[in-house]
Amino acid sequence: MSIHALKTNPGLQTPARAQDVPNLVRELGGITHLLTCGSVDDGKSTLIGRLLWDASDLYEDQRENVRRSGRKAAGTDLPDFSMLLDGLVAEREQGITIDIAWKYFDTDTRRFVIIDSPGHEQYTRNMASGASHADVAIVLIDARSGVKKQTKRHTAILDLVGVKHVILAVNKMDLVGWSEDVFRKIEDDFRTLCWKFNFWDSTAIPLSAVFGDNVSAPSTNMSWYSGPTLIQHLEKVPSRVNEAGSVFRFPVQMVLRDGQDFRGLAGTVASGTVRVGDTVTDALSNASGKVVRIATFDRDLQSASAGEAVSLQLDVDIDVSRGAVLSAPEMRPVAAQTLEARFVWLSEDAFSPTAGYLVRTATDLIPVSNIEIKALLDLETMASRPARACSANDIAIAKISLGRAAAIDVFSETPETGQLLLVDSVSGATVAGGIATSVDAKAETPSEGHFVLKRDMLANGLNRDLSMNSKDREEFMRRANEVAIILRSAGVSVAIEPPPPLDDGLDPGL
Repeated sequence: MSIHALKTNPGLQTPARAQDVPNLVRELGGITHLLTCGSVDDGKSTLIGRLLWDASDLYEDQRENVRRSGRKAAGTDLPDFSMLLDGLVAEREQGITIDIAWKYFDTDTRRFVIIDSPGHEQYTRNMASGASHADVAIVLIDARSGVKKQTKRHTAILDLVGVKHVILAVNKMDLVGWSEDVFRKIEDDFRTLCWKFNFWDSTAIPLSAVFGDNVSAPSTNMSWYSGPTLIQHLEKVPSRVNEAGSVFRFPVQMVLRDGQDFRGLAGTVASGTVRVGDTVTDALSNASGKVVRIATFDRDLQSASAGEAVSLQLDVDIDVSRGAVLSAPEMRPVAAQTLEARFVWLSEDAFSPTAGYLVRTATDLIPVSNIEIKALLDLETMASRPARACSANDIAIAKISLGRAAAIDVFSETPETGQLLLVDSVSGATVAGGIATSVDAKAETPSEGHFVLKRDMLANGLNRDLSMNSKDREEFMRRANEVAIILRSAGVSVAIEPPPPLDDGLDPGL
């Protein structure tokens, strides 16, 4: 262990701050989900290990294992802090992170959940999955290399999944002579990159994960830097729950009945607050009711806010089921038939216009009539360029026509109900994840030359056995989409005539 480390990192001398360990049970607003991302070998595992060593209540035997292991951080006589991450055997063999790892630590004021995501391009899908859970992201950059293509891809994905707080950690400053010029150049490049996205704040911090400079203790080697340490900054970043929007959204997960008088619509409040006495509306059926009871597992509430799982009992039994989204009558989501979306393609199989896809929202699964790829994000210029196809790790812009209406918001206005997944309709595998950038209640008008699958055409033949109830209506559209997929695979441009509104009382085939 070097003298440098002892001077700059009191945590190495005081293993566990037992007297400072906060209560294990904390308020939800005191938890921050922290994602670390960056290219391979930028030092993610070392930084997380250093955070755990300096700021967490590690058991003494864990610290002793690291000290006695004999493993040293590259080029130093310091312990290899990355040992504190329990990687998979395959990860250890390859020397890279390939799966998401979750770690926890507490500071005096906050509990942190660290999401360690892979840096290798091959595992971008894992990174995107981890980012979807994060309140704040640390984008790690090797000071010797600066902003890379993978840095741009990761930053674009952070924006895509709604992460609003980003920290640029310029690591390995010890290997560039603690140079302020190097740091300022990278800081400027990253600031220019962030202008293209919708982050609320981005902060750059120069550090050395190996030596601990500016991780939990200020660096004596970079006196030109007067900003916060990484820990100091993290403790001030609000969690996503605390920033939940005021617009009420309640995706219904299931309908609960006790066999007698109780009929509750169960789910988790996605955003905003609902109170007993409020009127709520289902955007798809326009049915409304007044909340007379908010029930939980062990008690009733007068109000429920974002993140709380409750069951709402209404004064009338409106006909909604899983997939419905309840809202305030005057601020409802769009009953979308078409939407513009931006997504990252996660599947190894490239997009196919003849394949069948489904859109998954918080609680709904909607058949897709048509997907038109319109552009790809160029990771060199960060500009959109026209395209008709996409493959693994591409970030694409597309127009999606839905087989039926679904309650969807524009992501920038209500993130909780503006996120989407694209699912393969045959295998059920997730092929892409993204957001809705615009939504339209009007169905796309088939262009000239399209073959249109008419409702009566299907109702008189393939769907003759179906009635007009809501369950059969779903099956009606599922079969229609299957026929469209087959026709497209044969090279026929096809559109599906949309069904009539749910409340018109008509048979879907008539």
